[in-house]
Amino acid sequence: MPSKRLTAKRPPLTSPSPSHAALAPPLQVQLPPRPIDPSLHPIETGSYRIATPAIQAFSDLIDRCFRYRITGALTYGPSRIGKTRAIEYLRLRLAETHPKIVTYHAQAEHKPRHAEGPFFANLLAAVGYPEPDTGSNPTKRIRLINKIREACARNGSGTVVLFCDEAQRYDENEYEWLRDVHDHLDRLQIRLFTFLVGQQELLAVKTALQHARKTQIVARLMVEELAFFGIRNVQDVATCLDGYDQTHFPRASDWSFTRFYVRQAVAAGYRLAHDAPLLWAAFEQLHNKHGLPGNLEIPMESFSRAVEIVLKDSELRDAPAYRPPAALWNLAARSCGYIQARQAVTQELMSSAA
Repeated sequence: MPSKRLTAKRPPLTSPSPSHAALAPPLQVQLPPRPIDPSLHPIETGSYRIATPAIQAFSDLIDRCFRYRITGALTYGPSRIGKTRAIEYLRLRLAETHPKIVTYHAQAEHKPRHAEGPFFANLLAAVGYPEPDTGSNPTKRIRLINKIREACARNGSGTVVLFCDEAQRYDENEYEWLRDVHDHLDRLQIRLFTFLVGQQELLAVKTALQHARKTQIVARLMVEELAFFGIRNVQDVATCLDGYDQTHFPRASDWSFTRFYVRQAVAAGYRLAHDAPLLWAAFEQLHNKHGLPGNLEIPMESFSRAVEIVLKDSELRDAPAYRPPAALWNLAARSCGYIQARQAVTQELMSSAA
């Protein structure tokens, strides 16, 4: 019979001794692999748009125009504040919410003289006509109408949305030609909604047309107004950062933009929107340090670039307890081009006032 001393004091070979329990390595959490190659992610390719409060206001304007059949509205705001990005976002949104509606984006060009041919060539390019510069002026008009009518027939809809970017560059004749397009399509039972987008001078154009009693242009193209704005406070920042937390890619997956770059931190509860005060403080400090005029309004381009910097840098530091430090948000604000963009706008305003 074995002695009591031997059986009581000797632990099983498979059990760790108490003196070595604290040295055991921590359990490793196995995270699922990312669903796509990082080089294909929208953050890397730049092929994404995040809604801002201003874009939501623009979207509400479009919905209101649809509801009350208001065929024309204008949106104006400072240069480089995010109006063109808004157009791109809204076209994507309309494709989802109103898939039958045809949408176009025309970019008004700066030119020394305003002529009918180049105007209609520009619109033909916007609707996808392969040789927009060929043909006489009447031929270009007919091609434009036919191209729009064909697109409506394919989509099974009689509704078209045309965004005219930098519309402050149009002169009175071009607005008249655009009104002619409205009237021609109306006779074909196609309703054209035109949204003129431009800088603050666009509002002055409307006022000048009203004083000149060009009521038909105003009534057709400029009924509603919307002042476009940047990201103006910490609540706006939180709303936009939440877009990264809630937008998924691939779309049918549960991989938010934030999770794709900081998987462990997100699994532990982190969200970009938590850091809204840090990002707003970083831009505010930068704005005040450089003595920029006016209140802080962050353009969407600068904002998104700052967020991309933080996500890409954080990817290498990801851990359950990781949170982007204030120093990283400050670096992102300095590196996103905000100061250069604002200084360029200030110089433009000073030049136009001179």
